[in-house]
Amino acid sequence: MSDPAIFSVERLDFTFAPKPWAFALERRAEIEAFFAALQREKPEIWNGRVLLLHSRAVREGVFSGEFLETDYASFSAWIAWDCPPAGVCDCFGAAALKARDGAFLLGVMAPQTFRAGHIYFPCGTPDSSDIIGGKVDLDFSVRRELEEETGLKATELELAPGWTTVIDGSAIAQLKLMRSADTAEVLRARILKHIEREARAELADVRIVRGPQDFDDAMPGFVTTFLRSEFSGR
Repeated sequence: MSDPAIFSVERLDFTFAPKPWAFALERRAEIEAFFAALQREKPEIWNGRVLLLHSRAVREGVFSGEFLETDYASFSAWIAWDCPPAGVCDCFGAAALKARDGAFLLGVMAPQTFRAGHIYFPCGTPDSSDIIGGKVDLDFSVRRELEEETGLKATELELAPGWTTVIDGSAIAQLKLMRSADTAEVLRARILKHIEREARAELADVRIVRGPQDFDDAMPGFVTTFLRSEFSGR
């Protein structure tokens, strides 16, 4: 697999254009068996609805595309089976949370989640709540994910203009740089308090990353690609 691609865009323009997903239809029996086993292992996972990108273009600083809707069972099976070619990408917004001292903060996914142990920026595959006026609003999505996972509100942070796009195989991360006036240690303490208050917190821990020496094998390619770029002063 080639290295992830990284570039900047001025804005995102995504629409909801539903259509059947052949993968979900053709492999229905396998998907249902997979998801039944997953729910026995992790009973808190439920079969909601998610949005996947089925067409895309980048032109004159705008990343545009169309999303379809599918069930979480089909999506999770596709991910677990190493994303076989299926005409879609997992395109999502991520909050690149940067502290006053230059460190970044990432969350460790909790044991009950599908991607337990993985280390991410606050993020999530968009769902129907992110469809606003026929548009799939990743700005809204990333603000929602930030607050749900960390308790922080985007309104208390300085949001950089534009987006950093990282394409890593079938994953397309749209990262929004968010700067805090707090130090990394203060931010981590605040997020840990939020985790303690949540009955079903999505995060189990918070990692502070001050440079490549803090990278971890549990960080996906889009995370380390973005961080390398930031630490190198892109």
